[in-house]
Amino acid sequence: MNNPLKTKKNRKRLVIFILFGVLILYASLAFAPKPRSHDGVKPFIREGEEPLLIAHGGGNHEFPDNTLEAFYNAYSVDQNVMMETDVSLTKDGVLILSHDTTLDRKTTLVDAPIIETNYEDLIEDEVDFGYENPIDSPNGTNETESFIEYTNYQNEQVSPKDVTYPAGVEPRHEEVFLATTLEELIKAFPDNQINVEIKQTGETGMKALEEALDLFERLDEEYDTFSRIVLASFHEEIYEAIKTRASLNEALMFSPQEKTVRNFVILQKSRLNIFFNEPISVFQLPTIQQGILFADESFIEAAHDHNVAVHFWTINDQETMRMLIRLGVDGIMTDRPTLLRDVLDAYEENE
Repeated sequence: MNNPLKTKKNRKRLVIFILFGVLILYASLAFAPKPRSHDGVKPFIREGEEPLLIAHGGGNHEFPDNTLEAFYNAYSVDQNVMMETDVSLTKDGVLILSHDTTLDRKTTLVDAPIIETNYEDLIEDEVDFGYENPIDSPNGTNETESFIEYTNYQNEQVSPKDVTYPAGVEPRHEEVFLATTLEELIKAFPDNQINVEIKQTGETGMKALEEALDLFERLDEEYDTFSRIVLASFHEEIYEAIKTRASLNEALMFSPQEKTVRNFVILQKSRLNIFFNEPISVFQLPTIQQGILFADESFIEAAHDHNVAVHFWTINDQETMRMLIRLGVDGIMTDRPTLLRDVLDAYEENE
């Protein structure tokens, strides 16, 4: 005849044994080496004492957004600058730099979807990409006007002639900021890292992605495109297509969508990020979003455990810049490359 007390004790021991086993398993998973997104050196991870200076749209508080002139200006500020740009496909199959998928009167004085516009016409008609609606300027105007360099708040208009170009490079035009192609950007800065975001979606976005990948293939031998360019998209179908292409070409680098970031955070907070195995190259994030703080040392360390870099956008104030430098982030994306360069130099001097 079974002894009820003995049976109860045995059950209790079994439960304790199972819980102990679960704790051992959890500890093993929590402290086990994390899977690396890729083997080898990642060009986007911080080397030395300072993070990458990443020029958002070339530094669009200093020169017109996504123009070759803005990127030349950023290069004059820091020759190791990483370029951040957005691309859309034109009707004649050319990827041009543009934050929006339409030509907008705020930026070009022209109204038209980019996919319905020929790049050849933009150049032949000398369409000026140097217009803007300067919502950050202190005068509060909502009028469209020629680009104003408003980091110094002097309401000074700029032209292509105001850029400090590398030796041997001349302005493309004396007055107009012409349309810029992705190919021009890659060739103009053969040693710089570049972040390329596909802005269009649907069938057009897929075509834009294929054009970008074809361009990388064509230029890779001479310009090392796959070793220095990272792709991104906020559109789920484009992101999934990038992941598919990356599974066929391990050299292709990309940054994740919001869902992937959220999954990583959940796993990281529960110390189970051993199960995170997305082959991404870099997290590109705001410092905080939907109550989740990303500018956190533990998050950065966890990303590095996976051989993934951490870049923050879009940082235009000195205090946040200094905070991120102290945290050990890999890159800081800014509209104001001159300001960030000054902060980096001052921080280095004070260390």
